[in-house]
Order: sequence, then C-alpha cells, then structure tokens
Amino acid sequence: RPAPKLVSAEMVASMKAGSVIIDLAVERGGNVEGAVPGEVVTTANGVRIVGHLNVPGRLAATASQLYAKNLYAFVETLVDKATKSLGVKWDDELVKATLLTRDGAVVHPGFAPAQASAA
Repeated sequence: RPAPKLVSAEMVASMKAGSVIIDLAVERGGNVEGAVPGEVVTTANGVRIVGHLNVPGRLAATASQLYAKNLYAFVETLVDKATKSLGVKWDDELVKATLLTRDGAVVHPGFAPAQASAA
C-alpha cells in the first residue's frame, strides 16, 4: 500500500533554506511530496529532501563503524606505542572521566558509595 503524504509541497515551500527532510517511506511512494527514491533533491527554496533507499540498513552500519572507531581511538590511548604494552596515563582527562575503580576502590565520584547520613 502506498505511503500517505504527510508533508505537502506547500509545507516544503514554506521551510527555510538549509532545512533537511529525511523521507523514511520513499520506497513506498514517500511521505514527502517531491521525494525521489534513491536521490537527494534540493528544491527551489533550498530545502533538501533525502530519499535514500533502505535508511535503517544504512544507519546500523554507520553507527557500528562510528562506535568501533571511537572505541579503537579510546583504547589506543591506553597502549604505550613504544613498548606495545598497556600504558595507562592516570592523569589523562579521558581516563579520569571514564575510570570507575582503581586498586579495589571506587574512584569515580558518580559511582562512589553514598555517605551514611548522620541520624
């Protein structure tokens, strides 16, 4: 069954230049008037209508790649490049922000046990 038109041409024409619309239903005719399957259309008033096919499939791979890249960049800072062994720099800002425990003690203030209140 065709997708319902939720965004009319008049609505698109009223948007500011630089606005972006992602049509997730473009494969079934689209929710946005002017959407073209598999293309990014720029209207006369500068609105971009993105009609990528299989958006969910594109996002998962991109999100996984981004997460993997960020995780690698973080772990790479924990390795001494000269000796290729673990070389944590305990005074590093990123290490301090992500370190929860050290030598058996909770060191992150957000995870420290609550102080017993005096009764």
